[in-house]
Amino acid sequence: MFKHILLILSLSVLSIFTAYSQHDESHENHGAKTEEHVEEKFNMGEMIMHHITDEHGWEFTHSLKLPLPVILISEGKLAVFSSARFDENKGVYNGFKLDHHHIYKVNEAGEVDHHTKVWDLSITKNVASLLLSTVILLSIFFAVAKGYTTNKGKAPKGIQSFFEPVIVFIKDEVVKPNVGPKYQRYLPYLLTLFFFILVNNLMGLLPGAANLTGNITVTLVLAFLTFIIVHFSANKHYWLHLVAPTGVPPVMYPLFWIIEFIGVLMKPASLCIRLFANITGGHIIILSLLGLIFVFKSFVIGAGVGVFTLFMSGIEIMVAFIQAFIFTLLTSMYIGSAIEEHHEADHGH
Repeated sequence: MFKHILLILSLSVLSIFTAYSQHDESHENHGAKTEEHVEEKFNMGEMIMHHITDEHGWEFTHSLKLPLPVILISEGKLAVFSSARFDENKGVYNGFKLDHHHIYKVNEAGEVDHHTKVWDLSITKNVASLLLSTVILLSIFFAVAKGYTTNKGKAPKGIQSFFEPVIVFIKDEVVKPNVGPKYQRYLPYLLTLFFFILVNNLMGLLPGAANLTGNITVTLVLAFLTFIIVHFSANKHYWLHLVAPTGVPPVMYPLFWIIEFIGVLMKPASLCIRLFANITGGHIIILSLLGLIFVFKSFVIGAGVGVFTLFMSGIEIMVAFIQAFIFTLLTSMYIGSAIEEHHEADHGH
């Protein structure tokens, strides 16, 4: 709630001062501006959207951009080339046009052909970040597994000693109490879920990094995986509760089915939207604060905003851990409610 209120206030103050600064600048330069002295204005919204959206190249700074492979299928033909070709040819190359991070087919006159479907299988910034985080996770946990094998029966050392408390905490305080006696079957998935979200949340806070967990497609896939696991693992008691709940008159079943159907869909939807909104909102706040430095062009204001930005970055690091914890906790609760036996539910186990 605090973050959302701060976001609204920061954007409101930003819009007021931006409008004031633009009016003041136009008033001072009225009648005296020439083409030689026209400066390109700083666009706050464009800067923010550029950093939180996906793109076909990975731009770390304005002078350093990593080109990524563009893989397209159109009219049964495969086209593979570097995203740098679009930058060199003003967004048009090999019969394709890159417009606002979407690729379209163009005809001989250079006009966009909306009737021709283009399947974009490119390695975008988010995909590259996903592959990078996968390599990081595999490297870390292969090293942790090797530590368990090497130091069997001994005190943990090195990277194993760093991650073991986190693994034990997730197992004993999150998964085991909420999933129940059969928790070991789901522990690998839940640990993978927690560390995947955590690592990508933290990577997204680095300068020039991708906003992977702030992409609703990624959070939707994570929520969908949880939905599939929950309902493929559900027992007879869970399905009977949805279809023919105890104590409900049969005449009320149709209304109850509608309510339960909405409830079943709301669980993955809440997982998806919560992670997406919190991570994206945090990035927007930090980028808005940084943008104020370029809007006001004042050392005093810039220093104050910089200190506050560091404070907000610390909060975002905490939010990265909290969101990974909440996603894993709710997933554990959903799985536990689907696999608990009837006698366990009656006794509150």
